[in-house]
Parts: sequence; structure tokens; C-alpha cells
Amino acid sequence: MSIQFKIIPVTAFQQNCSLVWCDETRQAAVIDPGGDLSRILAGVEEMELTLERILVTHGHIDHAGAVAELAERLSLPVEGPQHEDKFWIDGMPQQSKAYGFPDVRSFTPDRWLKQGDCVRFGHVEMDVLHCPGHTPGHVVFFNAPGRLAFVGDVLFKGSIGRTDFPKGDFDTLIASIHGRLWPLGDDVAFVSGHGPMSTFGAERRTNPYCGD
Repeated sequence: MSIQFKIIPVTAFQQNCSLVWCDETRQAAVIDPGGDLSRILAGVEEMELTLERILVTHGHIDHAGAVAELAERLSLPVEGPQHEDKFWIDGMPQQSKAYGFPDVRSFTPDRWLKQGDCVRFGHVEMDVLHCPGHTPGHVVFFNAPGRLAFVGDVLFKGSIGRTDFPKGDFDTLIASIHGRLWPLGDDVAFVSGHGPMSTFGAERRTNPYCGD
């Protein structure tokens, strides 16, 4: 399997930032660098990776708070989320005040992502799925050969993302999970934005919010 990953919990929200890399080339992406850049960069050094790009699932500060600084520091392109989350990213400085984070800057992705797009690093390709509901522009990254998805705050082990934020919607979130995630297969393992990993099959069987 060419895709490898390491989860690095960041910020007071213990958000699962993920280093994801190609085993053959050691070329890597970082998904959702929400903060604690020194911890993320220590992971890059420890695994001897070459960071190529920043991938963002959605515009909440615990997922995207350090994007601007990291992109600037290492001259990295930013891909994601989908354009509907622009208002969240533009409001990043206000989010930092509201949640007691250090001052952070907003950013403009080099590439807004949409359903059916693909992101690449090394020999790894990940499909982009637009999964609104938690936020309107939330995306999920899926590596088919590795049977692995990075779902941000769409789905958790035993729970789902909150839908009481601006432009969040419960019915839309459930439709995203049922229509975009379940068809990928019960065997797919996923990394959530918070908490432990699970599989789509386990959640279909046991999740009280979105299970079968």
C-alpha cells in the first residue's frame, strides 16, 4: 500500500491533523493543520517527509487555523475546501477571538475543490467528495487503493458533526453520509476530525445518528 499516515492532535480541541504520504517517494500532504505548527513540522522531520501541499476539509479554525502561516513559511499550495466555505475562512480572525485561539489570518486556497476532483502527492491519489451539512463547503478525501478516508467533521465513531453552526443542516449532513460515504464500502477505514478511527461498516451498524 503506497499511502501512509500519522495523526497529530492539535489545538485545545484535539483536532486530528493528519500527515499523509507516499511510501515510495516520501512526498506528503498535511490535512487540516489547525495549529501547533511546531508539532506538525516535528512529525514531518521525524518521518523524513517532503511536504508538498496543504489539504483542507473545511473552514473551521481548529482545522484551518495554521494554514496561512504554514503555506507562507514553506511556500506550499493550499487545496480545499469547497467554495461554499469561503465565509468561514474569511472570518478566521473573528473565529480566533471567539474561541480564544492565537490571532490567525484568513487565506485564499490555490485551488477550491469540488465533487469529483482529485488531489495528488507522490504516487498517491485521493478523490474529493463534497459532503456538506456540518459546513456547506466541507470535503472528504478518499484513497481507494488504501481503503482510507479523511472525513473531517462529517462523521465520528459513534456520532456525527454538529449542524447548529451557520449554514449547517442536519438533513444535508445525513444525505452526504448516506449518499457519498456509505457507497465507498463498509471496509473503508476513516480518520475523523476528532477522536478514534472507525470503519464505515461499523458506523452503519452501530451509529445512532446515521446508521442503517
